[in-house]
Amino acid sequence: MNAFALPLALMLGCVLLELAALKWWRGQPLPWRDVILNLNSGHVLMWLCRGVEVAGFTWLYAHASLHWVDGWHPIAGWAFAFVAWDLGFYWLHRMHHKLGFLWAIHVVHHEGEHFNLSLGVRNAWLSSLTSLPFFVPLALLGVTPEMFVAVSGLHYSVQFYNHCGLVGRSGVLDRFMVTPANHRVHHGCNPEYIDRNFGGTLLLWDKLFGTYQRALPDVPIRYGVHRPTHSDNPFWANVVPALQWMGLRTPLLQRDTRATPAGWIATGGVLLFGVVIDYVRTDGLWPGHWQTVWFALILLLTLALGGLSDGRTWGRWLWPLLALALPVLMIGICGAGDALSDTLAVALGLHGLACGLWHVLRAESPLSSSPHAESR
Repeated sequence: MNAFALPLALMLGCVLLELAALKWWRGQPLPWRDVILNLNSGHVLMWLCRGVEVAGFTWLYAHASLHWVDGWHPIAGWAFAFVAWDLGFYWLHRMHHKLGFLWAIHVVHHEGEHFNLSLGVRNAWLSSLTSLPFFVPLALLGVTPEMFVAVSGLHYSVQFYNHCGLVGRSGVLDRFMVTPANHRVHHGCNPEYIDRNFGGTLLLWDKLFGTYQRALPDVPIRYGVHRPTHSDNPFWANVVPALQWMGLRTPLLQRDTRATPAGWIATGGVLLFGVVIDYVRTDGLWPGHWQTVWFALILLLTLALGGLSDGRTWGRWLWPLLALALPVLMIGICGAGDALSDTLAVALGLHGLACGLWHVLRAESPLSSSPHAESR
């Protein structure tokens, strides 16, 4: 089993448990369309780019490293890697806010208007590729690829936690670490909070370089950006800002949230993320060509679910077709064998079938075209 599958499953579990707590303890509505967009923005294509980032770091270490750090005592080497990675992240994060083409990549993370753990999953597809240059010094100084992967995983876990909507202040930790209270400020679109608190784990860099800002009691934080992309499709969420930066024409995007209730989006999105986790779990167990087909199908399902969430007609038909294609691929062509994979594939296929039938019946209902239906 791929070692990354269990952390991903725990991450999804934490997202769902936090949403339940925010609903039942805080009385907050469940922003399912936003949550599913967050999850859809943070998997297969982004992980593919993450693999390219690690491969690039490994190549630099093998061909250009001075091999200083890897010759130190292990404690010193790991401590250096931890601190140096955090410093590199501070500057890559700051530059992704300051340079237009990098902001066009990063802005998808800031378009989320609800602060919860799912926002920590919402990342740009290409972010790993544009992050690599800021970690080149680590490879040159002798931080091994194993240390790089382990340290970055630790930092990303902290950053995931820092999007927790349940945690208020963290006591003494707020003074020297990036905590949810400190990171909320970073996501504010208020003038007082824009381009502040870039740190990932340690608050040292923001205080050292003059970008630290505490939450002001008289300035409530407003999340999001001033020019959001009006789509729940991760394709447009990642592409439109880049088109705008290049001065190219962008499509006129509008959501029709009445077309498909949020419950269909929520269940479909969670099932799809489960399939993604299973794809990671079984990596290398399938023949190479089927692994590629599975990857492509998951990517297409991600885009189809985005179209379904936006209320697009093509999404209402493509989602059921692709969802039904998954169990056909998994069981009918590749052959049954893995109970978990087969169960997830069948569950997603049944969801697609039920969702498609619901839209057919709704279209045939006289109420669906009445003025009363439009106002529901």
